[in-house]
Order: sequence, then C-alpha cells, then structure tokens
Amino acid sequence: MENELKQLIIDTLDLEDLSIADIDSHEALFDGGLALDSIDALELGLAIRKKYNVKINAEKEDVGKIFASVSSLAAYISAQNVAPHY
Repeated sequence: MENELKQLIIDTLDLEDLSIADIDSHEALFDGGLALDSIDALELGLAIRKKYNVKINAEKEDVGKIFASVSSLAAYISAQNVAPHY
C-alpha cells in the first residue's frame, strides 16, 4: 500500500520530478521531507477519499499524526479496512 500511496502523492500533486523510490515511507510529508503545504494536504485528502473511500477529518486532533508520513497514512487507511476503488 505504501508504494500505491507514494504514486498517488506523485500523481495528485504533480510531483513529476519524483519517483516512488525517491520518497521514504517514514519521511515527513510536511515540515521538511516533501515539504507539502495545507493545499497539498487538502488535495491529497480528496484523492484518498476518492480512491479508498476514507475520509480524513481535518478537524480531528490526530490529523497531524495521520499525515505525518506515507507509513502513517498507509496504517490509517489499512485500519479502516478498505480496498481501493479503481
């Protein structure tokens, strides 16, 4: 799932200069790492909702932990027991 999420990030945010291998699963998505911003988070959240039918509530206290890394996103989505929508 982590590689699938990495590709989703690349496609959704038009990060054409990156490949899946360039993204460390444990690297911060914000505050360093990929240096994503709040607009990127909204776009990524919508893409996750569309692909996995998982809504990440931006008002929840743990949203920072969910979006901390590719690994944490994968764990959250997996915990929702969903399969991707193609």
